[in-house]
Amino acid sequence: MKDYIEERAIEIAEYIISEKATVRQTAKVFGVSKSTVHKDVTERLPKINPLIALQVKRILDKNKAERHIRGGKATKMKYQNLHHN
Repeated sequence: MKDYIEERAIEIAEYIISEKATVRQTAKVFGVSKSTVHKDVTERLPKINPLIALQVKRILDKNKAERHIRGGKATKMKYQNLHHN
């Protein structure tokens, strides 16, 4: 069981790095919860591969800093669609 979790943590990390994905996007792709993704990359991954963990942390920090922009864009699109329909 432990091997599976470690493999999943690495796969999740590789996906986040290659796609610059958010935790939410990654959770959907892997069919796990956001909490699981977060735990894999913040707690498990640093013990398995600290270098990859640092790369993932940088991407997630950037995503977190930009999320208010994505949220604003989503809200804008929602209301534009309501007015056009």
